[in-house]
Amino acid sequence: MNLINKILAVAALLAFWAFNAQAAPNDDIAKRLEPVGQVCVQGKECPGMEVVATTGGGAAKSPDDVIAKHCTACHTAGLLGAPKIGDAAAWGERAKKEGGIDGLLAKAITGINAMPPKGTCGDCTDSDLKGAIEKMSGIK
Repeated sequence: MNLINKILAVAALLAFWAFNAQAAPNDDIAKRLEPVGQVCVQGKECPGMEVVATTGGGAAKSPDDVIAKHCTACHTAGLLGAPKIGDAAAWGERAKKEGGIDGLLAKAITGINAMPPKGTCGDCTDSDLKGAIEKMSGIK
């Protein structure tokens, strides 16, 4: 009878250990399933957000920096119909169609065809983009 009690005690101990061991992985799973972010609407309270997003933050960027980091991938090769850097005829035609340099800037800000808004330079100001357009196109 002693042996049966020992076996039952060991079984109870193993069951208790298994139950407690299960709690940690469930906590880990719950942690992994938490959302990675949240959507905040401007003007509404957004609890837990210590960083405030700003548009166009920081110092002005040089046209060369903007072009090198954000424009060359498409505008060097003329990818998907993008006017090539330095191709005055293509840029002039596009500018005439869009209403001059300000029309080109408006399309750069909102995006056009395959080009995303601000041409992937989300923190560029309008003047940063305008400088890059002027430099690429030769239009002032």
